[in-house]
Amino acid sequence: MHALLALAPVLLILGLMVGLRWPAVHAGALGLALTLAVALFGFDYGGGSEGFAPAVGGALAEAVFVAATIAWIIFPALCIYELQLRGGAFDVLKAALLRITDDPRILVLLVAWFFGLFMEGAAGFGTPVALAAPLLVGLGFTPVSAVTLVMIGHAAGVSFGAVGTPILPQMAATGFSGLELSRATGLLHGLLGWILLLFVFAVARRAAPRPASGAGWGVAGAAAGCFLVPYLSIAWFVGPELPTLGGALLGAVAFVALLHVGRADASAGPAAGTPAELWRASLPYLVLLVLVLLTRLVPPLQAATRSVEWTWALEGGFAGSFQPLYHPGTMLFLGFVLGGLLQGRRAAELRAAAGAAAARLPLVLLALVAMLGIARLMVHAGMIGSLAEAAATMFGGAWPALAPSVGVLGTFVTGSATASNILLTDFQVATAERLGLDVLWLAAAQGFGAAVGNIVCPHNVIAGGATVGLQGREGEVLRRTAVACLAYALAGGALVLLIVA
Repeated sequence: MHALLALAPVLLILGLMVGLRWPAVHAGALGLALTLAVALFGFDYGGGSEGFAPAVGGALAEAVFVAATIAWIIFPALCIYELQLRGGAFDVLKAALLRITDDPRILVLLVAWFFGLFMEGAAGFGTPVALAAPLLVGLGFTPVSAVTLVMIGHAAGVSFGAVGTPILPQMAATGFSGLELSRATGLLHGLLGWILLLFVFAVARRAAPRPASGAGWGVAGAAAGCFLVPYLSIAWFVGPELPTLGGALLGAVAFVALLHVGRADASAGPAAGTPAELWRASLPYLVLLVLVLLTRLVPPLQAATRSVEWTWALEGGFAGSFQPLYHPGTMLFLGFVLGGLLQGRRAAELRAAAGAAAARLPLVLLALVAMLGIARLMVHAGMIGSLAEAAATMFGGAWPALAPSVGVLGTFVTGSATASNILLTDFQVATAERLGLDVLWLAAAQGFGAAVGNIVCPHNVIAGGATVGLQGREGEVLRRTAVACLAYALAGGALVLLIVA
């Protein structure tokens, strides 16, 4: 009975967002209200000496605090996006990709795989689908195929999207460092990510608007290796901020070099944009890349940036901490300001981009607070523990194989890998502890599954579809992406079971 009560807020969110198509902020608010009621009447939360109001206040204080630290990533990431969009830098970068080859299947690898992954690593939050799908439509692919290709193509990078944002709530929930989590999660994607690219290439071959010769499965394998090798290396040695962004950037360079070695697959046409224009368009990302690498790989700089820490604590075990100089949001903001200035942008242009980014934040922040409030209340009230005990009883040693599917469900419901990790990481950890399983790998399975869920996330379909006139046909995309999602989730579950067995 307690487990069913604990599950009620999650089922409510599922019904509202999937069945009734409510936005996350509205569903989260109602889910938070139900969570409060279940915690009070079903789990006697706050019934001790501390009282209900202080107990609820402490949990919500944690939710607001973590939401603010995540918003400090979202805001500068959107600032960079707005600045690049307004200044035409995206046009330069996209044109450079699209003029490398005239083979539509290779163009798919460049756009849906490398470009989509790069945008996921730099900004995340639906940006890859919204930007890359119109490119593919412009190349002759149908809207349904274009959105399908990008939905599948960017998913392997979502675990480290927006400079590692989905890892932050997992660090807070588990106590593991970012490097520990990035190694485990990166290994799962690093060993299995080729599965997604095979799906991308298979769809591209069927949907190509014109016949082409010379590109077979070998070129798809090369594209997979070009991304996954630097991706896994950065996840293993650096941390969670740069695997997707750095892997896509380095991988794209390597892949283009391979294309030029085999001139049969490379376009003989002139490159779009001069080297100086390409360099200028890339400056915000290059500044970000340099700053993150310096603060992660140079011990004195790492120690200096981590020496400043803001902490707080309330009676009842409620607490939080924040390292402002080491936080990826600070690196993003510096990339925005310094990169923009190096591009020759005026202060007014920076202010305009920041204003446009800020205008997009309120609903995102409210949704984050609501989802975090649900998660923190469920933890402190014992609701997560009740669910974990029921899962351990029902599934036992088979749970690792199912753990990624839980992450998939979380992203499908909430529309965000970050929100999925917020909502379900505590549940995965509690289940692992009750079954005596390795907590790190169950947390990694959650992060892996949350990324996989982006393949079937209705929010991404709607956002991408709106840019290519797909309204009313979103179901066709979900039917095409569901097979890839299922295959990748099952492969991840099998790998996690093999590791922890």
